[in-house]
Amino acid sequence: MRHLISLKEQTKEDILEMLDLAKEIKEKRRRGEITNYLPNKTLIMLFQKSSTRTRLSFETAMTELGGHAIFLDSKTTQFVLTDFDDEIKAVMRFGDVLMFRARKAADVELAASFNWIPVIDACSEKYHPAQTLSDLLTMAEHSGGIENVKKITWLGIENNVSNTLKLACSKLGIQVFIAAPESDSNSQDNELKNQADKTGLIKYTLDLKEALEDSDYVHTDTWMNMEFFEEGKVRPDFQAEFERRKEKFLPFQLSAKLIDSLAPQSKIMHCMPCHVGYEITKDAILHPNSVIFDQAENRLHMQKAIVLWLLEKKI
Repeated sequence: MRHLISLKEQTKEDILEMLDLAKEIKEKRRRGEITNYLPNKTLIMLFQKSSTRTRLSFETAMTELGGHAIFLDSKTTQFVLTDFDDEIKAVMRFGDVLMFRARKAADVELAASFNWIPVIDACSEKYHPAQTLSDLLTMAEHSGGIENVKKITWLGIENNVSNTLKLACSKLGIQVFIAAPESDSNSQDNELKNQADKTGLIKYTLDLKEALEDSDYVHTDTWMNMEFFEEGKVRPDFQAEFERRKEKFLPFQLSAKLIDSLAPQSKIMHCMPCHVGYEITKDAILHPNSVIFDQAENRLHMQKAIVLWLLEKKI
């Protein structure tokens, strides 16, 4: 049975197959063709963390594939009243695929270990494979094929998104420069890091000129955790960490000035939500090189491809 957890388990051929599926299904949508490939199939969407694009893209994907998606917010379920493994076993009896946005990757891995239905890690503290695959689709489109992408750069903090992105890119032969002064301790996976690093395609540097030179795409993500904030304001118990991170990471902010001066050839990418004034500036989001909103839309097309691939459904 297929699962999508960290991309450690996928081969180069698997990744390319999902990319081809996404391109084909996106083209069918553009032509107005009905893509009713999954009638009577149900995607269970379990969220332990909030989401915008992940919920929208997976739910729309299942609708347009002729199936159905059920949204489960863990806060309104009975997971807190029972052992996780008992409750997740029951939940999986009601669907054909489980999409799990989890606080802990270990819980996603546990659900997948039962091998009852395909399981997707839809963002945990360690991985975000659906985001990475969607980003590959965006880069492939803007470069005339993924084989034409030679180098990308990651700015800011190493985290779940950079984990899966560098691993997938290294499997496809793309050079990845990581310009990050720190790694989120919760996201660290030595097995994944070793798998990517041994390709010889991952370079770690704090020299922005070196990181950005000849880069086709520059990626970033938030370096402020959601729990730092309450109703848009920094919580007092996180104020010191908030200030520390600002001082450490602002030199790696993705801005129009940075692109124009060091990487005028580079496209700008951000997985969203964008935290303006922190990891990215508004003028970078609106820059002519920005493909951020194409990147957001491609979540829809890739989610379709992921579900079809997991179910081994041909189109």
